Parts: sequence; structure tokens; C-alpha cells
Amino acid sequence: MQEKGFDRSRLEFFPVGSRQNKLDAGEVMLGPDSPAPDPGSAAGVIERTAERIVEARRRNAPVVICHGAHLIRNGLGPVLSEMVRQGWLQHIATNGAGSIHDWEFAFLGSTCEDVKHYVSRGQFGMWEETGAHLGRALLAGALAGLGYGESVGRMIVDEGIEIPSRQELGAIVEAGLAGGAGPAARAAAAVDLIEVMERTGLEPGWLKIPHPHSSSSIQAACCREGARFSVHPGIGQDIIYPHPMLSGGAVGRVSMTDFLLYADTISHLDGGVYLSVGSSVMSPMIFEKSISMARNQARRGGNSPEDFLIVVNDLAESTWDWSKGEPPKDNPAYYVRFCKSFSRMGGELAYAGVDNRVFLLNLYKCLVSLS
Repeated sequence: MQEKGFDRSRLEFFPVGSRQNKLDAGEVMLGPDSPAPDPGSAAGVIERTAERIVEARRRNAPVVICHGAHLIRNGLGPVLSEMVRQGWLQHIATNGAGSIHDWEFAFLGSTCEDVKHYVSRGQFGMWEETGAHLGRALLAGALAGLGYGESVGRMIVDEGIEIPSRQELGAIVEAGLAGGAGPAARAAAAVDLIEVMERTGLEPGWLKIPHPHSSSSIQAACCREGARFSVHPGIGQDIIYPHPMLSGGAVGRVSMTDFLLYADTISHLDGGVYLSVGSSVMSPMIFEKSISMARNQARRGGNSPEDFLIVVNDLAESTWDWSKGEPPKDNPAYYVRFCKSFSRMGGELAYAGVDNRVFLLNLYKCLVSLS
């Protein structure tokens, strides 16, 4: 059956290798040994954050970072990967663009197209490998019960994707019809994959996808180390959605899996640390739902997360002391939405108004000095 609305089959896609990128991994990537710039007035917040992270890990409480795409574009993937390897981060969350930039760095060694240039030519986002490979990864991941982030991370680590045969998928569908929530959910994912195979001509078998720059990828590092990497996308917001290989069903399944993994982590945040870096909407929005879910569950017995530190890092200037609570409506700080939202969540809130490279490199150095 043809898709309703815009017919994606009529779009022309181009090799991503032919795209002119603004960011090259060799020029922007920062590592654990990169010098940390002077943090200025943010030094106290950074030092306090490092102390709380060390304390959280001693208590076996999680440390979470939720970030926007600019963190990846600024070349901080290797720094976060090292923090994962050293056990300082247990969960990384980002939006769809963060996942895509991380993948393009691993696959291509560069990322970030000129939006104005390519939109004017009807080429913005029309890149074959980015849309097709990520679409396949999400379809295969949904079938395996993985989340969005793990689906992409697994493709990078394995350097390829296995697409089951139609016979295998048919057997999964039959098993799902026999009953049981688990088999039924897997059957639905199998139907999504069958639909894409029929619509696009996707063939079964092993598809080798080399990732020569995988050492830069946070998704790969989390996959290797067993840390959680969740992706929280908005359908239509990222460059992969024009591609016919993108299945709304698969995107929904892997994204819901990731949201529930994220909510589970937040439910254990008591004694932990939450870093919100350059995400003014997505991070506070998913956090507030998750902390409410955790406290709702605690009403039936169990611990409610109350003792935690939230550290917001962004470039916007903030003149309000958030330890005093929410500012009045006649104060401009009231309209700094991300801080205002987090100030309502309980726990302790701190703000570091500094470039994310300055924040994370200094935080890493402080953690090393304390370990």
C-alpha cells in the first residue's frame, strides 16, 4: 500500500560522501588529554559537580548526561566515551540530531552540512547512506527489542546489520499471533520490517557497513561498555525522515524503549547527578515526566528520588541564584525555561553558563584529580 501524503519514493538521494561538510573529525575532536580552558566563574559549580559525581558513584547512584547535538558537533564524543569507560557516566541521552552527528562522524569522519546551501537546491537531508543505514538499524533494532541508541551503537560496533529473511519474519509473525505480549510486540516489529522490504526492495542478509572512525562515537562506546545511551527524537525533525527506509513504526518502538530505559534510570537517581548540557527543551521535558513517574511508583512502596544534583550547562547568561527557588515573573530569569523547569523538580540545582567544551573538559580534569 502506498504511503499517505508525500510520496517519498519519488525523492532523489545523493551519496553522503559527495556532501560538503562544515565539521571534520580531525579538526574538531577533543580527547581526555585536550587542554581545559579557564572555566572562569563556572569553576565552583564544576568542582562541586565533580565532587558529587564521585560521591554518587561511591553510593552506586547513577550519573546521567542529557545533551543536545552541539556537544557532538563540538567534538566532545571522545571525552564522554572516556567518562563512560572510567565508570563516571552510566546513562547518556540525546536527541535525534545528536545520534545522527555521532553516527556520521563514525561512518564518514565529518558531519554538518550547509543548510542554506542545500535547502536552496532541494538536497538538504537527501543523503542515501545516512537515511538508509540508520533506517535499517532502527528496523533491525526494533525487531531485537533494542532502543534507538543501542540499535545505532550496535551497527557501529558490528560494522553491519543483519536483515532476516521473509520466511524468518513470517515465523515471528505467526508466533505473535499465537499469543503473548512479548511475541506480539516482536511480530509487530517484524511486520514493520516486511512492509519496508516490500516497499523499498530491501533484501535480507548481512549488510557490511564499515565505520572507520568508530573510536569517536559515544553510541559505540556505550554499546561496548554496557552503558545506556537513549535517543529522544521528534519525527520529522531530523534529516533521516525523508528517506523511504525510515519506518514510523520502528522509530516509535525504539524511541519508546529508550524513554522507558531513561525513566528507569531517573527512578534510581536518589544520590545521583543529572547533567543537562545544551538541551533547553528536550532534557527538562523528558526529565519532568520521568521523575513524576518515579514518584508515582514510589507511592505504592519504594524509594522516591529526592536527593540529587541537577547541573544545567548552557551559554545563556543567568543572573539568578537558583538555590533560592524560582524567580518572580518580572525577572528575566523566569523565562530561562530550562532552569525554571528543573527548579520545580526537587533536589539541588546549579547552573554553569559556559561553553560545553569548557564545562566538560574541566569536569573531566576535576574527576581525574579526585580519583
